[in-house]
Amino acid sequence: MSIRIQHLGKRFGSFTALEDVSLDIRQGELLALLGPSGSGKTTLLRAIAGLEHADSGRILFDGEDATALSVQARRAGFVFQHYALFKHRDVRGNIAFGLEVRRGAGRWPKARIDARVQELLSLVQLDGLGGRYPAQLSGGQRQRVALARALAIEPRVLLLDEPFGALDAQVRRELRRWLRELHDRTGLTTVFVTHDQEEALELADRVAILNRGRIEQLGTPAEVYDQPVSPFVYGFVGEANRLPAQLLDGRLAVGGGSLPAPSTSTAGAVEIYVRPEDLAVGEGGWPATVTALQRSGGKVRLRAKLDADASELELELPAAAPAYTPGSTVHLQVRRYGVFPRTER
Repeated sequence: MSIRIQHLGKRFGSFTALEDVSLDIRQGELLALLGPSGSGKTTLLRAIAGLEHADSGRILFDGEDATALSVQARRAGFVFQHYALFKHRDVRGNIAFGLEVRRGAGRWPKARIDARVQELLSLVQLDGLGGRYPAQLSGGQRQRVALARALAIEPRVLLLDEPFGALDAQVRRELRRWLRELHDRTGLTTVFVTHDQEEALELADRVAILNRGRIEQLGTPAEVYDQPVSPFVYGFVGEANRLPAQLLDGRLAVGGGSLPAPSTSTAGAVEIYVRPEDLAVGEGGWPATVTALQRSGGKVRLRAKLDADASELELELPAAAPAYTPGSTVHLQVRRYGVFPRTER
């Protein structure tokens, strides 16, 4: 199912949660809503589900206006961060719940419900655990039960709100891989909310980055990481060093040296954004003094202060790079950078 969001707005008192948000979600894609706390990502997800009603705008499912539809009529499977499982029901009972409470012509016979539950237990790799209760399961297993329960009703869209937020790092990584495989098998249009950039970049087909109730950028993981459209995206997706610069006659005066400026830049005071991995140590670059080093797995984090203006930059180097010590003189070269008008902070 495709979803079209048109000029959606939502306020809670004086707080604007969503401001004129428009977004097209493609049939069968896995879309991440990424942003800091208060950016509007969960409000947007809940509006799609029908759990929040927007003050303005429309939501269309496959071209049909779903704005006024009830939660049940939208047939959206929703998975919460903290599972929301029924403690008094076993795994089978939790998965079957949405099917058992149906009334009228939509109600399934018990044999069909049992077959659907068994199918889902296999799908989420919980065969043999149907008789256990939530308290007898690990966090990762509980989240799989929550996903199976959301899938039981045969939803048109799957919505996940910080689905791995309550899990430890190792379990999160394992479930991310599993969720991607599950999505590829089911083909369901899936939207998930996260504040974890690594999670979004690893899992999603596309990422919508929200900030203060607006979408700052929408693109593939490679696009939002390699081609940020704003200082916010540069700083939120990955890491970035920020340097003051002056642009004149197509050149950037920065760090005591000069760099070519993008053709779209306007003369005057600007800021250069450079990711740690886009800086290297070499000949003929900015003179700098090493201030600190830290080994992190197969990488070395090196901090160096520019001789020209005392700006401190962070670099990411291979662990096999030459050994530097605090006080060493190095020359920094820039591989890739972004240029934005300078703003007061």
